[in-house]
Amino acid sequence: MAIYVDFMQIEFKGYKWCHMLADTLQELHDFAALIEVDERLFHRNASYPHYDVTVQMREIAIEYGAIPAGRKKIIECAKKLKVELHEQIARSEDC
Repeated sequence: MAIYVDFMQIEFKGYKWCHMLADTLQELHDFAALIEVDERLFHRNASYPHYDVTVQMREIAIEYGAIPAGRKKIIECAKKLKVELHEQIARSEDC
């Protein structure tokens, strides 16, 4: 399992926010649950699926094994997660 957090620090509502991604959506959701990230912070309709996490949550994620990742790795994961999400949506529409 590989979880990645970027180095962004976007200021919003008094906090600094980063992005958390993974190699698969299941890994991402499982890890978010493990470190108690609210599921409402998952953005499935953004340009790519990810969790927004505060800088403090990012530190907790790293303590639990998340890997600080640069732009190249984040984009690579983002593309894979986007494809996986679209495949899940397509399968659910076929039912």
